[in-house]
Amino acid sequence: MAIDPRELTQKEQDLLAAAVAFRTDYVEPHAAAWARQGKMPRAYFEEASKHGLCALLVPQELGGKGLSYNGLAAILSTLADACFSSTFALVVHNNLAANIARNGSSEHHAFLPAMIAGEKIGAFLLTEPGAGSDAAAISTTAKVSKDAIRLSGDKAWSTNGGIADLLSVYAQTSPGAGSKGIANYLVEAQTNGVQNSKPYDLFGVGAMNVSGFNFDNVILARKSEMIAPGKAFKAAMQGIDLARTMVAVMSAAMLQRSLHEAISYIKKRTAFGQAIANYQYPQHLLADVATDLVAANALNAQAVTALANDDNATTVAAHAKKFATKIALQRIADCMQIMGAAGALGEFPLSRHLACAKLAQYVDGTSEIQNVVIAREMFRAHES
Repeated sequence: MAIDPRELTQKEQDLLAAAVAFRTDYVEPHAAAWARQGKMPRAYFEEASKHGLCALLVPQELGGKGLSYNGLAAILSTLADACFSSTFALVVHNNLAANIARNGSSEHHAFLPAMIAGEKIGAFLLTEPGAGSDAAAISTTAKVSKDAIRLSGDKAWSTNGGIADLLSVYAQTSPGAGSKGIANYLVEAQTNGVQNSKPYDLFGVGAMNVSGFNFDNVILARKSEMIAPGKAFKAAMQGIDLARTMVAVMSAAMLQRSLHEAISYIKKRTAFGQAIANYQYPQHLLADVATDLVAANALNAQAVTALANDDNATTVAAHAKKFATKIALQRIADCMQIMGAAGALGEFPLSRHLACAKLAQYVDGTSEIQNVVIAREMFRAHES
């Protein structure tokens, strides 16, 4: 999303400059290797911390940056320009830190210094092998007694899972209660009975370090509960509204970078005696790309504003994510096509961005789920 720097505070502008340096000096040189290797090192979070990027939404009184959603969008857009998957990993870490700051007790807040330093990496565990789109249908159970909690079940598709230290686990405390029975627990990954699966083999997005977890009668102290039943599922959905909006922002950033690369390439490349950029077809195709990008940025701005105003961002975020991921996939491919086979070369980020644009249509709710959200609100409004 194109952010006017004048809309940011001086503190946010300084942090944005730090993000630019982080992208240029660390992310850009390593992004292609992370994609090839199918993983990203823990050092990423330590480097991000050196630039102040590991607690963007945590209030200043708890050691964070207390960033506005506008500032967050500007920073994530800057980073996703080089690498969507590592930026998404950073979003997940930041979301958990913010969730701990917002909903945790002082005991939970004790995790924040290590998270802010990039020493403890966070992961969000809601999705299960049999419960993806229907998040309220989770079957991981938390049997609560007077002195302890016994956690059992399987989680899937956990970003940062392969290297995570602190797990935010959603579990059902009362089978049959649906979303009202779901509670949230903070679980250290090294706890006895926690088993981490082999990271998933995902083309082009290995920097997300996605894996699954099994909890085999894991014994937790009662203080591990961070959000009680009746409140936890709502908190998860609020976090997902934020994530969907930022995925949309990041998808537009990938498209913006791809358009820039395509224009730069065809201005230099000649065919039949003149620059490719002089021909009408590439001009018109890239003009269509630009129009879709402007439209995506407008929807993204609406979603960011709704988040900032605490104004029922769910439907706006669904519109933004559905559209931005759709046009990113289609239009990045168009930018590659205009560049010919060169668009697939590793020296350009377009092929990585194309893979990430497709994955973006799945994370934090598929495009089809966004349609469910939009249709539900649309028909509700029609009844009134």
